[in-house]
Amino acid sequence: MAKAILQLGELTCPSCLTKIQKGVENQDGVSNVKVLFNAGKVRADFDEGKTSADKISDVITDLGYEVKKVKVKESK
Repeated sequence: MAKAILQLGELTCPSCLTKIQKGVENQDGVSNVKVLFNAGKVRADFDEGKTSADKISDVITDLGYEVKKVKVKESK
């Protein structure tokens, strides 16, 4: 498992948080999704054999939100 940390553009309302969280959670191989509203970040664990941080970013973009930066922490 790896961890993706995605820096988002401005989130304007709590419903944004719910929409992003559900969209990312629905991806195969993704778990432990946390959307940090005030920090404008999404953190998610993902199985590198099933998805990637770029695919998670694409989901968020497809939902209409800006992803400014993607960081991946590899599992040890």
